[in-house]
Amino acid sequence: MLDLENITNEVCRIAKDAGRFLREECGRFRRECVEHKGAHDYVSYVDKESERRIVEQLHALLPEAGFIAEEGSAGMSDETYCWVVDPLDGTTNFIHGNAPYCVSIALRDKEELLVGVVYEVCRDECYWAWKGAAARLNGKEIHVSDVSALDDAFIQLGFPYESERSRNFMAELVHNLYGHVGGLRVQGSAAAELCYVASGRFEARLEAFLGPWDIAAGALILLQAGGRLSTFTGGNDFYSGREVLATNGKIHEKMLQVVQKSLYLCD
Repeated sequence: MLDLENITNEVCRIAKDAGRFLREECGRFRRECVEHKGAHDYVSYVDKESERRIVEQLHALLPEAGFIAEEGSAGMSDETYCWVVDPLDGTTNFIHGNAPYCVSIALRDKEELLVGVVYEVCRDECYWAWKGAAARLNGKEIHVSDVSALDDAFIQLGFPYESERSRNFMAELVHNLYGHVGGLRVQGSAAAELCYVASGRFEARLEAFLGPWDIAAGALILLQAGGRLSTFTGGNDFYSGREVLATNGKIHEKMLQVVQKSLYLCD
């Protein structure tokens, strides 16, 4: 049986080590080093080297585990345990010298998430949780907010790279939220933003067309902090990242109504 507390402590160390590398590289990074994975979807040697370092250390920590990693240093796996790694979530922010950006590492088995660690580099904030334990930020227990009215809710939106498929929906969504909630923000790092909901800074975060590496660690942290996640229709199969609505739980049903109204109007 895995010692999830000990594994989490080691993953925090690994994430912080990768974060130090990102912080050092940010000061000397040049935009001509950027490669395009897709339209407005970027990658660089920093993402790739960060992933290489993380994968190497995680393999040493749990040799029997496979990997799902964004930049491809390890492929999909059918092993009992699997690491889900985003070595630099918020790459666009990073290359523009903007916050936030982070390292996201999760461990799951074939059925559920077991460990989640997100290290937000710019704030030097390490969020973590393991199955059955409280979510923490730099060692302090965190919980979602108690806000239950949309009019008071501070909400984060993610605008997908799949712009042609998302444009009408996002336009309707902004129209239906703007002026009817406490505030709207676009941060640019799904993993960090899930943790911001977990720690009560925001009440909700939603985006489509993400990858599992974007949300795995933050999802567990949010769930252990008392939050809720679903697809845009309220389903539980959000782990792929294709549709993710994350909230403090208190406004989840109200947000689902707004999302579904927006989907209907843009059809």
